[in-house]
Amino acid sequence: MRIKLLPLFLAFLIFVQGCKTSDGIPEPYLADHAMVVSARAEASELALDTMRNGGNAFDAMVVTHLTLAVAYPFAGNLGGGGFLVYRLKDGSKGTLDFREKAPSAAHRDMYLDSLGNVIPDKSTLGATAVGVPGSLRGIYMAHKKFGKLPFEQLLDQAIALAENGVIVSENQAKSLNRYTEIFSELNGENSLFSRTFKGGDTLVQKALANTLKKIQEDGIDSFYGGELGKSLSDFIQEEGGYVTLEDLQDYQAVWRDPIEFNYKNLHVISMAPPSSGGVTLAQIMKMIEAHEPEQYAHHSVNMIQLLSEAEKRAYADRNYYLGDPDHVEIPMEVLLSSSYLDSRMEDFEFGQPVPSSEIQEGQINYAESMETTHYSIVDSEGNAIAVTTTLNGAYGSKLYSNELGFFLNNEMDDFSAKPGVPNMFGLTGAEANSIAPGKRMLSSMTPTIVEKDGELSMVVGTPGGSTIITSVLQTIINVYDYDMTMQQAVNAGRFHHQWLPDEIRMEPGRFSDEVIEELKERGYKVNLEQSPVIGKVDAILVREDGKLEAGADPRGDDSAKGY
Repeated sequence: MRIKLLPLFLAFLIFVQGCKTSDGIPEPYLADHAMVVSARAEASELALDTMRNGGNAFDAMVVTHLTLAVAYPFAGNLGGGGFLVYRLKDGSKGTLDFREKAPSAAHRDMYLDSLGNVIPDKSTLGATAVGVPGSLRGIYMAHKKFGKLPFEQLLDQAIALAENGVIVSENQAKSLNRYTEIFSELNGENSLFSRTFKGGDTLVQKALANTLKKIQEDGIDSFYGGELGKSLSDFIQEEGGYVTLEDLQDYQAVWRDPIEFNYKNLHVISMAPPSSGGVTLAQIMKMIEAHEPEQYAHHSVNMIQLLSEAEKRAYADRNYYLGDPDHVEIPMEVLLSSSYLDSRMEDFEFGQPVPSSEIQEGQINYAESMETTHYSIVDSEGNAIAVTTTLNGAYGSKLYSNELGFFLNNEMDDFSAKPGVPNMFGLTGAEANSIAPGKRMLSSMTPTIVEKDGELSMVVGTPGGSTIITSVLQTIINVYDYDMTMQQAVNAGRFHHQWLPDEIRMEPGRFSDEVIEELKERGYKVNLEQSPVIGKVDAILVREDGKLEAGADPRGDDSAKGY
């Protein structure tokens, strides 16, 4: 009954969350006890029901993740991976790395031709782009450690949603139709997504429902080495890919220590490598702190220049030094030290920028040798979770298993296929992120939790490829340096600099002509075309009165639900 009534509920939810005050400021969406913010209202509602019915944030995480796999195939997934940052009610915290891995057959030059040039599409499209998926192992491990309800029970909602059908939104129809031709070429004309969609269509996914039932009956080991795993690995190899049954059997998620740092009176907890998110976020925030960004008007030329120059330096370091910590040595202590970061900003001054061509990675002396989704959850006990998960590109590799009912990732493109050559997000990597068997590829995902005065204050994250880090950065300072509400902070226009290419990407229509012209006069190249949308932030703020305030990004179909 709940699934059948969901469209009516969604219409009401969209109306409520769209309300504004008389001065045009978004009306805060508040809850007293628990909150879920995700890319789809179905996921937020069903996850909240789980917490109402005795579950905690980790039970809600399983429901959110699996219902997004049904309702949001653009990035929700069984065939991808991601990262989880948590803070428990007692203040303890940690992270789980369920990032995909390179298959055992992978090697450094697997995407290069005989002349050493990158082969177009091989790391982005079809089976050759697929890394070993980690999503199911990740949510299972997190739930096993912290969940309350039986794991099998938590699959019921996603199975029902897949069987009864999800309502296709206008945004979703446009997104799906953009790839119809590629879906048809890769997966056949009769494949589920090889057709034209329109808003209001009901998308029934019987094959995905059957896969989820199999996991419910036989456990996730069916996926990682059992009947489902054999079907998946056989399919990938028949399509020319590299992932084997043994690769699935060997896959494990990894508990890692978070990146933690202070910014003014805040304590920030974020993801460590192989995510570059926490390190790069820490570098930028520590570089701008001494310059007190709040003294410059929001979206003023000086504020934009300060952040952009810090971003350039941090991304130069990101692209050179960061990779899978199980395979490369990362000089973490130096990269996050105040003395090093002060030295990185020594040549900064307002006015003419330092060109990216003159900014290289910082010199360190070693002691020894767009398409992601995020959800934030806070439960009534005070547990908080930030999860960012991805297939990498939109619908990943575009390869869809008609038998199993889901898309496969194209995460192999996140390696440096050839050091110095940009990937699909324009990021230029180095040897630290080169391909090796069993290695995890570098990521920009930045699930983050913020404490203020020792208490839980914010849960935040976003999709957006290389723009993830800067979107999280701007959302945090919008609230704490510019006194915005959570929804105002999420709604505000965003900009991004990633060192190479040497340009500031800006959301069109969000910045004044005067600011854009002055940036150009100072010597910046401004790109208003490449990123009509930068990030889709989903966040929760714990207000001083104890209420939970949502920020669900209006750039998508994102939705908050709380009680």
